[in-house]
Amino acid sequence: MNEWGRLHKRFLFIINYNQDQSYIEEVDNIDSQHLLYNFNGITNESNLHEDKEAILSKIHWAPSPMDFLHYKESFNTVKRNILSGNSFLTNLTCATPIETNLSLKDIYCISQAKYKLWLKEMFVVFSPEIFLKIKGKCISSYPMKGTIDANQPNADDILMDDPKEAAEHATITDLIRNDLSMVADHVSVKRYRYIDKIETSRGPILQTSSEICGLLPDDFYNHLGDIFFRLLPAGSITGAPKRKTIEIISEAENYQRNFYTGVTGYFDGYNLDSAVMIRFLEQSGNHLIYKSGGGITCQSDALNEYNEMKQKIYVPIY
Repeated sequence: MNEWGRLHKRFLFIINYNQDQSYIEEVDNIDSQHLLYNFNGITNESNLHEDKEAILSKIHWAPSPMDFLHYKESFNTVKRNILSGNSFLTNLTCATPIETNLSLKDIYCISQAKYKLWLKEMFVVFSPEIFLKIKGKCISSYPMKGTIDANQPNADDILMDDPKEAAEHATITDLIRNDLSMVADHVSVKRYRYIDKIETSRGPILQTSSEICGLLPDDFYNHLGDIFFRLLPAGSITGAPKRKTIEIISEAENYQRNFYTGVTGYFDGYNLDSAVMIRFLEQSGNHLIYKSGGGITCQSDALNEYNEMKQKIYVPIY
């Protein structure tokens, strides 16, 4: 990334949660039979042949989430650490088997999202969450925290007035602001807790995000990879303080995240756009596994968090 940044080459990258596996390739060398992407309209989808309407007419989608008692065991591990002062916010995630007649590529074709990625026989991502954008010398991050069923009466007011959601969002905004300050100057929160509406196969949801910006040094292209990896893993899918919270996640979660909650993005030679790999479906042998979760704070209720984890098991079709 440093070298190709310095040379202003176009490339795509995929980095897993633990940052010990990655795929980085020049755009012209990507084989669309094995990898498809669409990042805000930048795409290699020209050879898609799937009939979207035919796929939509036959959807079967049956998640089998872990039972609440097993979820609560992991939740209690997180809550105990929070009450002991080891973390202010911990992102707890789970793996859910999915029974469906859709292939990973089918799901890529029918889903609607800002960031879509399909890697043959591995996973599909349809993420609404921006990680980093770089345009000129400006670097921006957009942490997404806070979710509610949009069909609830006064859902936007309920979401914005919820003290747990407000505290969670404040914590992650402060974390990302501190992270950006390690690589940029003049860091500030440009927009705070704005609402996006996301349409899904299970109905619309509302989510809150913030926009945090800073200015990179003049020679940042020479250090593009250094800058990027210094900010990993993404704060929105770990928590605060980041390093200790990563240890808590390792203790509480009973599976490997792998590429889930890693990052993917596109560098056009001058500007960079990237996403956190949430809304993620992985192939494991002959089975499909959906990975989802949410932030836990001292105010979190186990049943509410369990229901939020299940609410996020969807395909964004509209």
